[in-house]
Amino acid sequence: MDAPPLEFPPVGLGTMGIDDPAVIETALELGYRHLDTAQIYENESVVGEGLASALESNAVDRDDVTVATKVWADSLAPEDVRRTTRESLERLGLETVDLLYVHRPIDTYDPETTLPAFDDLVTDGLVHHVGVSNFTVDELERAREILDSPIAAHQVEYHPLFQPEELLEQARERGYPLVGYAPLSGGRVRDVEAVAAVAAKHDATPEAVAIAWLAAKEGVVTIPKASSRSHLAANLEAVELELESEDHRRIDGLEREEELFPE
Repeated sequence: MDAPPLEFPPVGLGTMGIDDPAVIETALELGYRHLDTAQIYENESVVGEGLASALESNAVDRDDVTVATKVWADSLAPEDVRRTTRESLERLGLETVDLLYVHRPIDTYDPETTLPAFDDLVTDGLVHHVGVSNFTVDELERAREILDSPIAAHQVEYHPLFQPEELLEQARERGYPLVGYAPLSGGRVRDVEAVAAVAAKHDATPEAVAIAWLAAKEGVVTIPKASSRSHLAANLEAVELELESEDHRRIDGLEREEELFPE
């Protein structure tokens, strides 16, 4: 039976660098329902432990949480895809992961062999949905031609200083969301004059403005990282900040070619 379509909340939790399961448990208690990790983050067990604790305390229902992980570029040969995905599931403490990404289409990635391996994981019930991350427009179109599974999400860097509009346009046309990572420009968003000005106007933080700006875009969700309870809560609450059209235009008009995580 096909898995139901993913429904992403506007803000999820990016977990790169998080090494304490209590942070994951706290996030779930606060209302996060999308957890994003990856093999290369080396913290899938941390995410799994935090999720298990939240489930044990009845803070959340497993069916309400989207857990996503990614197969790194050195493990995209078919046999490695299956092996490392099973290892990811073991670390996460799950029988099935909701969303599995191709982390980057480099190194051992070969669309003709990698993508059918992802389809096989769906057929075998180890993965509910297939996603891609850091793909170009052409790479996305090639993936669509090969995959039997629909692309459930495309994860990309997206923040005021890097705005991949062509990828957003394609995502909207093809009917899958962009999952934007690094929404706070690697901590630099406070130094972006346009964002700071909008924040002052609304008596808000630049971080809240960046998240609100991104989450308001049709077809975009975002996954800021936070570790403290206060920052976790603030990031969730940021979507309640209503920016005006001129605020959006001001941030949209920034120079936006400062990619923080190039290949």
